[in-house]
Amino acid sequence: MRKGRDFIARHGETVFNAARRLQGEHLHTPLTRAGFAQADEMGQALATLLGRAPALMLWASDTGRALQTLAVIAEHLELDWHAARHDPRLTEIGMGSWGGRYYADLIAGDLPVVAPTGLLHPAPDGETYPEIAARVSAWLADTHEDPGDRLIIMHGISSRVLRGVMTGQGGHAEFAAPISSGLPQGSVVMIEGGEETVVHLGSGRAPA
Repeated sequence: MRKGRDFIARHGETVFNAARRLQGEHLHTPLTRAGFAQADEMGQALATLLGRAPALMLWASDTGRALQTLAVIAEHLELDWHAARHDPRLTEIGMGSWGGRYYADLIAGDLPVVAPTGLLHPAPDGETYPEIAARVSAWLADTHEDPGDRLIIMHGISSRVLRGVMTGQGGHAEFAAPISSGLPQGSVVMIEGGEETVVHLGSGRAPA
């Protein structure tokens, strides 16, 4: 049994989300004002649940949007943002040559981008869902024995796969990996003993 609780948050809205561009593993896509507001809401919800300066190990992907979101949440929790650990295994699906392109341009070119389930189709030269599952599973294995609770700031697709692995979801019929249901940007869940609880439901509208 994994030690402690995992609080998994999806970062706030970014300028790429607002413009409907694919972010993938892009490192620097800043939050919008709506994104900062979503981070504020997550911080308030976690502070209400956990109280002042809780014993949380802070984790984030190494992208600017995740680290910006964490900065706001950490301020609410009165925790040191500088103590956070960054891990590229928590970053978003790699979109290959589709990265940075507008959804509309890809769709106009008759390329499948968003599946009916809200998931992103992998780019021909991009990362697959089993590859995401392998890297987030490796992160889980490395942190399995860590004592105490963790707060993890990550992304729409990669968090769905991480949550799917942690809650024992079966392989997705189309994408062949454990994938949980989608949640809006600015959402936080808690996973304890393989069971997931929604802590805060965000207001974001971005796909995936």
